[in-house]
Amino acid sequence: MKIYVDADACPVVSIVEQVAKENKIPVMLLCDTNHVLNSAYSEVKIIGAGADAVDFALINLCKKDDIVVTQDYGVAAMALGKGAYAIHQSGKWYTDENIDRMLMERHLGKKARRASGRNHLKGPKKRTEEDNVRFRESFEKLVKSALGTI
Repeated sequence: MKIYVDADACPVVSIVEQVAKENKIPVMLLCDTNHVLNSAYSEVKIIGAGADAVDFALINLCKKDDIVVTQDYGVAAMALGKGAYAIHQSGKWYTDENIDRMLMERHLGKKARRASGRNHLKGPKKRTEEDNVRFRESFEKLVKSALGTI
């Protein structure tokens, strides 16, 4: 088992590394040339810039029973298709039961924005310590589930 992180602007990298280290699971952080990272624990893989280059590299590397951390529903869907686990930086697990709905909502939202001519929306709200606690609890539970210890 390995943990892959879609690490471009990912706010939970340190939490993922802490939990992975506690459970002796290797981590690979994937980022493009605009978000170069360094890590004392994880392997860092820098992917050439390009639309979705990091996403495709991550999916090509992950295997059944690996864990993928991403905020991209499309990446999550492909990871699930390979038999991997997937989790959002909010702590929400992507599952076979919820991914179709999430992809449809993303599609409808994009369609509505195009139709209204609104191209610029506010970014996500500022991340809080409660968000980090919620992610850590959910991620620890996912790791234990993947390891078969719960």
